[in-house]
Amino acid sequence: MEQTQITDAEKVRIVSDFILHAPPGEFNEVFNDVRELLKNDALLKDGASHAFSQYNKDQLTPVRVEGSEHNAIISEYNDLGNGRFYDPRTKQAFKYDHLRKEASEYQDLEADANAESWRAALDLETLAYTANHYRHGVSSVFGKSQGNQVTLTICIEDHQFQPKNYWNGRWRSQWHVSFQVGSGSAELKGVLKVQVHYYEDGNVQLVSSKDCRESVVVSNEQQLAKEVIRLIEEAENEYQLAISENYQTMSDTTFKAMRRQLPITRTKIDWSKIVSYSIGKELKTQ
Repeated sequence: MEQTQITDAEKVRIVSDFILHAPPGEFNEVFNDVRELLKNDALLKDGASHAFSQYNKDQLTPVRVEGSEHNAIISEYNDLGNGRFYDPRTKQAFKYDHLRKEASEYQDLEADANAESWRAALDLETLAYTANHYRHGVSSVFGKSQGNQVTLTICIEDHQFQPKNYWNGRWRSQWHVSFQVGSGSAELKGVLKVQVHYYEDGNVQLVSSKDCRESVVVSNEQQLAKEVIRLIEEAENEYQLAISENYQTMSDTTFKAMRRQLPITRTKIDWSKIVSYSIGKELKTQ
């Protein structure tokens, strides 16, 4: 039977798809696997580099930034193009290496004058909230304006990578606050995402998300920041509690329905006597 030759373009598409769907904390393993499959580093670098960038932006990847005690986040909201991003907290632009996950070639960057006071106030409240609720949490707040319209974007990321225990997980949340300065009200929209991969003797993934929407009264920068964080805390706590309760329900109902209530003998095993059962079986064979 004649085999169909796969074109370079098709190879790049397949490899990119693998990379974009890499579970959290497993980018390097997937990259090494597709590199071995492709056996063409030049094609991988030139053809799939967009997938490296998109993956890091989608995952809200943390990055260490010079001049700051806090890490920043790589996202679509601070992408300047040509491999450069910016950190509004330190007002620096930098080149980002998507494979090494390192920042370099720093330059000063001027903030959006109309949005900066609102952004800075929200950033302070977000830092405090993230530190209180996420053990390894990282956050960034971005601001932009168009005329009298101000849009603030909050990105929060936390992760726990446990490859020795065969699991990795990541939390991501993105919140957008939009308002006209002086209007007295704002719209808050958010999306919460949880992804966990467990792969000991199997391959199980949890991928969950939730959309949120609220209205916020606006009087000044500090009041808006506190009210937005209050609503975020409420929504994220509720979502995390719902996930925990859902798993408890699954344990009590779904999983029980998937397995036998009794072994094939229709008799419950007395686990305290399991050792004597084993010894008895061995004696019978002698």
